[in-house]
Amino acid sequence: MPRWFGRTRSGAPPSPPPSRAELRVGIPRVLNLWSTHQFWVGFFGALGVDGRRLVFSSDTSEEQGRQFGKGRGTVDCCYPVKCIAGHYGELVFGQREKLDVLFSPMIYNLPSFLSGHVARTLTCPRVMAAPENVKAGFMKERDVFAEQGIRYAAPFVSLDEPALVPKQLWEGLREAIPGLTATETAGAVAAGYRALAEFGARLRGKSREVLEWCARENRACLMVLARPYHMDPGIGHEIEVDLQAYGYPVLWAQYFPVDSDLMQWAFGADLRAGHIKSPFDIRDVWPSSYSSNTNEILWGAKVAARIPWIACVVRLASYECGMDQPTYTPVQQIVERSGTLFFSFQDLDSTKPAGSVKIRVETITHYLARYAGEIIEKKMAAMDPGCPLR
Repeated sequence: MPRWFGRTRSGAPPSPPPSRAELRVGIPRVLNLWSTHQFWVGFFGALGVDGRRLVFSSDTSEEQGRQFGKGRGTVDCCYPVKCIAGHYGELVFGQREKLDVLFSPMIYNLPSFLSGHVARTLTCPRVMAAPENVKAGFMKERDVFAEQGIRYAAPFVSLDEPALVPKQLWEGLREAIPGLTATETAGAVAAGYRALAEFGARLRGKSREVLEWCARENRACLMVLARPYHMDPGIGHEIEVDLQAYGYPVLWAQYFPVDSDLMQWAFGADLRAGHIKSPFDIRDVWPSSYSSNTNEILWGAKVAARIPWIACVVRLASYECGMDQPTYTPVQQIVERSGTLFFSFQDLDSTKPAGSVKIRVETITHYLARYAGEIIEKKMAAMDPGCPLR
């Protein structure tokens, strides 16, 4: 299966590919690219691809889908998957300068701060297979990629298994990247992991600064529990931005600080009681810890329930997401049993329900203004002394 997926699919090129320095690589800004984009920037940069010629598609929008994805849709109820056709079309038809490669990796598993503490970090199978699914819409009548002189590369890649990645990417890209060798692919993969780690550390540092400010000022903040692609304004509809406009800082669980002092303070009681083996252990609330994004959402609920200044959790989920549905009840119970406010926006789809979102945001901020101080005080009383945030 991995070998089959690892093949590079492209039409017969009409002419030899350009040199590395002139290569234009298009990457759809979709799904797990929202959490791994820095890996690919570091990877292609180390291979000699000019960063200015690395082209990401725009944020998802209805206009993008109508203009570039119309007639190439896929049979799938998952809007984050369906909208990929618009991203592909924008990269193929909407560029002033033609692309040489359209790169859309089939990511099997994801690097995660929970790796080693959970069963697996697999991606959603529908998300993993999406590049093959969407590609069919561009080849059902004729090979659009070949017509446009674009090589289509969709390598199967196991990003949470670094030892496998150089071979997977070399086999998946050697026909698309001129002169690519296995040795330089290994070096570029290492550069990609460094770039991803530096990006994650920078965002976690910013999140810690927010928490320290909340602790000093005794101010409330919110945590968003969602999949990384809900950061896309066309998928998550910028609900967290509307909330932030009311003056409440917003944290995403995926970039919550994981410093040892903070983790020991948050989970020390559970560790001493033997409920968990490490601060990143979620078996006490989620035994089937196979899905990477699901694991991080459950862990985010646990940490939000413990940190006093997280007075409210906002849950986002897309229409009929089969991965999210089993988690609705446990996530809500974990959060609410700590006294933390919990609100959810489920079944998000292509159309932004602007009116109802406005009303819900006003409701959330009303309850925050009324109860945040009490929530912080109650949660603080339940924590161990020696808060490292003050």
